[in-house]
This record gives sequence, C-alpha cells and structure tokens, in this order.
Amino acid sequence: MDLNTEEMKKSGSRFQVARVDSKDEDARDNLEAEAESRKKSPDHQKKSVNLPKIDTSAPNTSSDGRVDFNNCPESPCATFSLSGDSMRSRGSIEYTKTNCVMNTIEALPCVDHYRNIFSATGGNMKARPTLAELHEELDDDELRSNRKDGGPGFEGSTQDILALGEKVVVTNHPVRFGWIQGVLIRCILNIFGVMLFIRLPWVVGNAGIIQASLIVLLSGLVTTLTAISMTAICTNGEVKGGGAYYMISRSLGPEFGGAIGIIFSIANAVAVAMYVVGFSETVRDILVRYDCLMTDEMNDIRIIGSVTITILLAIAIIGMNWEARAQVVLLVILTLAILNFFVGLCIPPSPEQMSRGFLGLNVEVFVTNIFADYEDDQTFFSVFSVFFPAATGILAGANISGDLRDASKSIPKGTFLAIFITTAIYLLIAVFSGASVLREANGILLVGAAVANVSGVLNGSASTVLSSVLTTSTAAASVVGANVNNASYSVQPTSPAARVFTSGEYSYTRNFVGNCSLVPDGCHFGLLHSYQVIEMASAWGPLILAGIFSATLSSALASLMSAPKVFQALCKDKIFPFLEYFGVGYGANENPRRAFLLCFAIGFAFQMIADLNAIAPLISNFFLMSYALINFSCFDASIANSPGWRPSFRFYSKWLSLGGAMLCVVVMFIINWITALITFGCVGSLFLYVHHRKPDVNWGSSTQAHVYRSVLQSALKLVRIGTHVKNFRPQVLVLSGEPDTRPALVDFCTHITKKMGLMVCGNVIIGKQADHLRKIHSDAPYNYFFRRHIKSFYSVTTASTFQLGAQALMQNVGIGKFRPNLVILGFKSNWQTDNPEFVQQYLEVIHDAFDMKLGVGILRVKEGFGLDIETNTSVFHQEEDVSDDESPEGTPGAQNSHVGEGKGEADLEAGQRNGKTVEKKEKVASEPEEEEGRGDGPEQLVNPLNPLLLTKLNTQVLKTMNKFRHKEKGTIDVWWLFDDGGLTLLLPYILTTKPYWGGCRLRVFAAGTKRGDLGYEQRQLATLLAKFRIDCKDMTVLPEINKKPSEESVRMFNSYLNPWRLDTQKGETKKRFPWKTTEDELELLREKTQRHIRLRELLLERSKDAALIVMTLPMPRKVSCAAGLYMCWIDTLTRDMPPILLVRGNQESVLTFYS
Repeated sequence: MDLNTEEMKKSGSRFQVARVDSKDEDARDNLEAEAESRKKSPDHQKKSVNLPKIDTSAPNTSSDGRVDFNNCPESPCATFSLSGDSMRSRGSIEYTKTNCVMNTIEALPCVDHYRNIFSATGGNMKARPTLAELHEELDDDELRSNRKDGGPGFEGSTQDILALGEKVVVTNHPVRFGWIQGVLIRCILNIFGVMLFIRLPWVVGNAGIIQASLIVLLSGLVTTLTAISMTAICTNGEVKGGGAYYMISRSLGPEFGGAIGIIFSIANAVAVAMYVVGFSETVRDILVRYDCLMTDEMNDIRIIGSVTITILLAIAIIGMNWEARAQVVLLVILTLAILNFFVGLCIPPSPEQMSRGFLGLNVEVFVTNIFADYEDDQTFFSVFSVFFPAATGILAGANISGDLRDASKSIPKGTFLAIFITTAIYLLIAVFSGASVLREANGILLVGAAVANVSGVLNGSASTVLSSVLTTSTAAASVVGANVNNASYSVQPTSPAARVFTSGEYSYTRNFVGNCSLVPDGCHFGLLHSYQVIEMASAWGPLILAGIFSATLSSALASLMSAPKVFQALCKDKIFPFLEYFGVGYGANENPRRAFLLCFAIGFAFQMIADLNAIAPLISNFFLMSYALINFSCFDASIANSPGWRPSFRFYSKWLSLGGAMLCVVVMFIINWITALITFGCVGSLFLYVHHRKPDVNWGSSTQAHVYRSVLQSALKLVRIGTHVKNFRPQVLVLSGEPDTRPALVDFCTHITKKMGLMVCGNVIIGKQADHLRKIHSDAPYNYFFRRHIKSFYSVTTASTFQLGAQALMQNVGIGKFRPNLVILGFKSNWQTDNPEFVQQYLEVIHDAFDMKLGVGILRVKEGFGLDIETNTSVFHQEEDVSDDESPEGTPGAQNSHVGEGKGEADLEAGQRNGKTVEKKEKVASEPEEEEGRGDGPEQLVNPLNPLLLTKLNTQVLKTMNKFRHKEKGTIDVWWLFDDGGLTLLLPYILTTKPYWGGCRLRVFAAGTKRGDLGYEQRQLATLLAKFRIDCKDMTVLPEINKKPSEESVRMFNSYLNPWRLDTQKGETKKRFPWKTTEDELELLREKTQRHIRLRELLLERSKDAALIVMTLPMPRKVSCAAGLYMCWIDTLTRDMPPILLVRGNQESVLTFYS
C-alpha cells in the first residue's frame, strides 16, 4: 500500500484527493513543451520529468496536502491527482510521478460537463471529447492542431470556456435569496393568515383542547408529508423556476404538470383576493366600531380591497428585492403580535376581560375546555375544514425556486422549519387560549354599587337574578350596556358563595361569567361567540390588529409573487397555445410583468365578491390537489425504478408519499365535496387536453419510466404465456426501405396492424456499417411516423446484399413474443430489366421467410408506391450543378448517401458510386418495391418530401403517395384458393374493421374440385365462414379454375418468360444462371403455370373493379422453381389489377370457430 492510499484512509471525507496547487500552472505549461520535445528524441522514454513541489498551504487543504471536497465550493474542472497521477483537463498531457507517459484527449470528470453552458458562448467548443474523436482513427498532430485552433475537437478548461463566453455574454447578476429570506420567511408568512388570530379560538371552543390539537396536528401531517415528498423531488436534481408546477411536470409529465400549473396559478391569484378581502373586513370592522363607514359595509370592503391590491401590485412589480424587504417588516410585526398574546396571558385580566370570558391561565378552565362541545351544526370534520386553510402555504418558497441560490437545499430546509414553527405556534395558541378563555361569556361587568345582589346570581333562579340585577342598579352603577355586542352589563359584587377569581377589588366566578341566561339574547363573548378573543386577551389590542394586517398582507403579497412566477414557467414551456405572451420576463430577474397584470386582474375581480367564505373553499381544494400530486409524483417516481431517481434526501418513503396523496384527496372531500368534484373536473379536463395535444417535450418524467417498465414486464410475462390461435395477431415486418420513400406500402400495412399488432419497417442498407452511421442513427423515420400518425417501429441493418440484410432483419427483429410472423414486400416491378442476380435475391428472401416459418405477403399497386421517381421524368427538373454539401437527399449531389442509405433495399443502380458517375453494370438490387416503367438508362431515386422538390410533384404522384389514406368504397375480393391456415381470409377481415376499409364488403372466391358438387361445396364454404363469424357480401366457388387458359393469355405469358429460359445451345448452365428455368422444370410445373394464367383471366372477369384483391400467394418450391418463372407467375396475377395483396400463411391455423 502506497503512502497516498494510507493517507486517504486516515481522512474522514470520502472525497479527498492529493492537491496540486493552481500556481504551478506555468510550470506545467513549460513541462508540456519540454515533454513534446523529448518525445521526438529516440530515448525520450528513458528520461524523466520532475513535477514541481506540491504546495499544501492553500485553504481547504489538510496538513497532508489533500483537498477536502466537502468544504470546497463547486469549482470548474480543476487539475488534481489520483494515487500519484496528475492529469490536466485543459491540456492533453498525462503525468506520472516520474515521467510523461502519453498524450490524451480524455477529459476528467467535471460538473461543467453535465450542464448546458456552451450555448452562451455561441462556439463549437466541447469540454468533453465526442465518441468519434476518441474512437475514430485520427492523426495525433492533426487532432492537436484542431484543438489548438479551437476547432470542433477543442477541449479547454472551464476557465478558458467562461473567459471566451465573457466576450459574448454581458453579466447582469439577478437577485438570489437564501433559505431564510427566500423560503422560511415566505412560508411562515403565507401559512399564518387571518385564521391564526380570528378562527383558531373558535376551533378550540368547538373541538376542545384535545381535538383542536388533533386538527392542528392532522393539518401539519398533511403538509409535512407533502414537504417530505417535495424534498425528495427537490434533491433529485436542480429545481428551476416554477415551483410546484416545475416539480410535478418534470416528475409526472406535461399532462399533470400543465393541468396543475393552470390550477395552481389561478389558485394563487384568487388567494390574493381572499387575503385582501380578509384584510378589508378587518379594516371595515374598525370603521364600524368608530362609526366611520364610507358607504356601506360591502362596498367599503371593495373600496379598501381595490386600493390594497393595487399597492401590492406596485410592490411586486418594483422587484423581488423590495418585496423581500416588505416581507421582513411584516414578519417582525407578526412576531410582535404573537408575543403580545403570550405576554397578555401573564398579565392579570381586567374586569372587562373577565366579563368577556378571559379569566387568566387556570387549571379549572383548562379542564372545562379540554373536551369537545360542538355547536349544533358543527362536527370534527366541519371544524377541520374551517381550520385547514390556515396550514396551507408551504409552497410559497418553492414557487420562487428560480430566484433561490440553491433551490435543492433551500426549499427542504426552509419548508420543514416553517412547518415546525407554525405548527408549534398553532398548538401553543390553541392550548393557552383553551386554558384561559371560557367557551361562552355573558359580558356582564361588575362595578362597586349594588353589592347585595351578587348572592342571587349564585343562588337564585336565572329570571330572579336577572331582574334583581337590572332593578337595583343605582345612578352610579346602572346597566351601562344596552347593546350586548359592544358593552358589558354592570352589576354590584357581593361576597361569593363559590370560588372566585380576583382582579383588584372585583370578584368573578366561572359560573357567573359563563351563565348566558343572564342576558336577554344569550352570550356574545367567549371562544365560541367572539372572533376578537386573541385581541382581547393580549397585552395591547392594537398590536394584534397590526398582526392581522401583517398576516393578511404578507400572505397576499406572497401569493401575488407566486402566481406570476408559476404561470411564467408554464408559458415558457409552451404546453398551452397562445400563452407565450405572458411568459416574457423583464430585467435581470426575468420579472413576469405581463403575468403580474393578469394575476392582478383575476385577484381584483374576485375581491369584488367581498365575501371571504365564498372564496376560500375552492382555492383550498386547488392547493390540496397540488399537494396530492406532489406526493403522488414522489410515489410514482419511486415505483418506476428509474436509475435517474436518486434523491439525496433519504428520509422519505414511497408509501408515506402515497398515504399523503390519499390523505390530501380525503381532506378535499371533507372540506367541500362539491368543490372537490369541481377541482377534479378542472384537472381532468386540462389533463385530457394536454394529452390530446401531445406537446413536443421530453423531461424524463416518471410516466416515461413507467412506459418502459410496463413494456418490459409485459414482454417478459408474455414469454411465459403459450400461444393460442384465438390470440393470434398479425405482426408485420415491412421491407419498406426508408419509410418516407414508399408511403403507400407503409400506409397499407398500418391498416393491418394499427391498434392490433406489431409493425416494423425494415431498411437494408447496402454497404459497410462505417460508411452509413449517420443514417443508421437517424431519427427521421420516427419523425415521419409521427407526422403521418403511423404506429410502427423502424429497424435498419447494413449488409453486402439485400438477401443477407433481409435475413438479418427476419432473424433479429423483435423480442420474445413481439416478433414478426408476417413479412410484406412490395412487388419488384422492374424485374424484367434489373440485374438477374437481384431478382434471384428477391426470390431467396421469400424462401428465407418460409424457412423462418413466417407468412409472406407481396403488395402491388399499379401506380407504384409514390416516391420512387426517376429524375428524368417531367415531374422533376433538377439542377446538375448542385454541390454535394448543398444538395438535399435524392438530388445528384446526395446520391452517395442514397445508394447505401437513402433507399435501403430499393433497386439501386450502383453498389459503389464516386462523385456523380453511375455505371449500369454496378447496379445493386435490394428493394423490390419499384415503380413500373423503369428504363435501361441510369436512374436517380429522389425523395420528393424535400422542400426543394415538393412543389414540383404533380397531382398523380401526390395521389399515389396518399393512395391508402382516404376512405374507400366497393368490395374486397378474397381469392382463398388454398388453405394456408386462414391468413388469406383473416387479413381482409381485419381491414374491414378499420376506418379506411369500413365501407367495403367482402366477397370470397374459392376453388372448386374437378368433379365435386358445386352446390355442396358452396354450402360447405358458407358454413365455414359462418363458423368463423366472418360476414361477407357474396361467396363463390369457382369450378372453372382448372380450365385451360386462352391462347392469347399463354402467348403473353411466354413473351415475359422467354428471356428467362435457360439456353443450353449458348452454353448456359443452371449453376451459372440459377434464375433461369429449364424445359424440364417448365414441364414439371406446366399445370401450375396454366392455373395461374387462368386465374388472371378470372381476376379480370370478376375483380377488375374491386377496391382491393387479396389472393393466395403461389408457393415457390426450392430448386424446381426458378426466379424468372416465379416472377412471371406473380406478374401475371397482378399486372394491370387494382391494388392486390398476394399472401401465404405458414400453414398454421390463425382462425378458429371455438369460443
């Protein structure tokens, strides 16, 4: 064990390395030059290079010369050594202790490699070399020159990159907050609202101390579980602006994120109105007390609210810095108000306070209020629904996540502490108010006149006592309060007959103060009847009013800041159309002024309602829905088992998150089930809209992880399930080449497999893999699928011949049970003029498919498949002088690309092309699906989807491209000649279930026997179709299928076959010309040949007007059936026909009449 290893074991930090001081940089530059010169000398390996001495005097460095990364700030790619080896990220030299070993372009692990900082420089610099730079064979001198010149392979230190970036980017530092000012203060102010001072005593009066504490703790449990889930999400990577929206959208995807972004933004905007209305009501009550109303009570709320929300908007628009200062001032006032209440508990109560139920801290009052005593219309859950909004507001810090220095650390720390502080204060106020204030108080104030009547209060009847009290009052001690809401009744004390609480010279009993029968219209004071209990019990009442103002205004300001920030993040993601206008930011902080004005408009409109009870329930459910989705996001990300889910916060549980989500939903329905249903309806509608719109975003959400996980588990599960004929589905491998070159072929196969089976478009590229890497890794086919709404996969392979490439696809495409069972090719329409070797390969591909026990289909469309167009036609007028770099795919300058990549298995006219030279003898046939009418001259296949060529397409070509994209009417004629397992009958039935072919009816034609009873065979066919539950318009048994064809048909067939006959007189042999047929083979297959010629006559007679023909594919027997003869058969059956599909199953049943 070396010294470095021993030293690292002694350290407590996991991340420590031997330190190399940065001031040795110049010395290392000299060493680099020296090493370069030494390398040129023959004995340079024998000489050593001494490293400069390591300086251990720098900060954050231990005495042994090691850097503790736990105490260092995040730094760019620094120079450091591991186990004695030192590598520099900005250079290309690797040093050891004693000598220079080798040059390298490798980069050391660095945080800057994992963030997108290079867009700021506008250059092509790369801190990490590409795979090609590391893997491709390049000259070292050339590579070093490129890096020195700052070319594509430039690898510099982060300091170099940022130095270059400073020339372009103007630094303007925005305001960034820490966890105290940015999260803690905001959350505390947003959680504390009017409920703290006005509603909490009422909760204690109904629920008692125990159940009120349970209500506070249950509310705290909901917010704590949400905070745990939020912390796990925040510590799983950097959190940018958008708060709850950002976390939910990046975890669950744009559907949930977009829905909750809208809902949460509206909730915060309406919350501004709620808090402003709460503030306005308090001011209105003060005006009523002093008889200073401007108009009436409702309109005064509207006037005060309008002025208040306008002032708050001005503070918010000025900037985050001013808003943060205002929050600090409001927090100070709120803190003083809370302390004011606790100080008041320590001061002996005054007679007026005692008459209103505040008797000071006392065990007897505590025992009286410890259990619940609900009013007639209240229950535990109704009281809980009133209090719970007081616990919301935990997302106030997360909502401005984009304005925090380190959101991943600030949000958890500040939120947890805010929940703890606020919950503790709620509990303390609940317990102390229950231990000092009676539930009900009559408000009767005792003064020093009629002393003799107090005993009657304690011992006499209620009516007698009340009469005595009211009739014996003197002028100095009369009843001073006719209005029981604003004053107390005055009576004279006597010696009490029960225990009393003293306050100076006055004496009160709990029974007397709580006796509501002493006043004509009942008690109007105490925990149940007065919302000013906190103000009454405090040391100085006006300070509580200031606290109410602080709580309401701070919450309103926090909501006014949160809503635009969340909405701005939503707008920038462009999930919803026409909202980008509100996402524009201004200044260094990207202040969303337009979103501020929108939020102001919403808040202003809702505050005109002037009714707090009408506003609160809906937004409470909106907030709870956000909490539920945050919890569910954490749970969903956990069960997805994605390697990207690595939160540094370890104290979370997926089951706690699930429980938190369910608890939030339950609380929503407890608070108000109607608004809960409205909330679910809003979120569901927005979810469906975004899901239908399919925004082009990729955030690595857990939804994507679930898709992979679900597919993987299903594929593995399916492997263990045995196949059954009832579950047969066509799984098609389409040898299409690049899909956009044959849209008609791809569209037709899509009709078979869409929402039913697997479809894979296969492309065989002729040539070497290294020559076609760009096409192999291209996403263009999937982009084409997306544009055309095609549900298909794409597989590409390179091979020296089309046959070998097709073999590779048939053998390797798919996994488990998701493997093709049917291969569909396009008809090779240029088989007569193409290289005969390619025609032989075409037949061999069919043989290979049958050897793999796959079904085979050959589709022929008279007009071709749309895009395999010759450039010498009238459709295109290409410029001959287009350079290779500027020419699009398909133009002469791009034909190198098209030969090996662009056309896949097309009948390409060159196996290897250089420049623009095309030689006929070098043509390679690898795709059969060519348009008819090919000439013998050089051909150039083009892709008319290119923008430069699209305008030059004629109407016929466009019609051919979309041949199978419009609904068809007519019939689908099924020529089920031989039993192949039922595939010939199943495929046309499947087509009739699709929208394109839904207007077509099936007509079934079957071959009759030579001497059979035609009526009996017809009934047999009808019975079989009925058992298969396949409805058809007509069914026909053809007795004349074995008749001899006409002489004219035979002559036409022979004219096609003659070039493919083996001419032994010219010395041709079967070994050299395997695609040609001998006379013996013709004689052996004469009956089959005549049958196919006769079938053509029947097709022309019965099906020439069909929308589609599906016919049993002739089976080519190995050796005895040559490629030329087989192509004559297929051409005879399909020439000048409507779209026709020749199909042959693998002789295994795909239909059954058993249930």
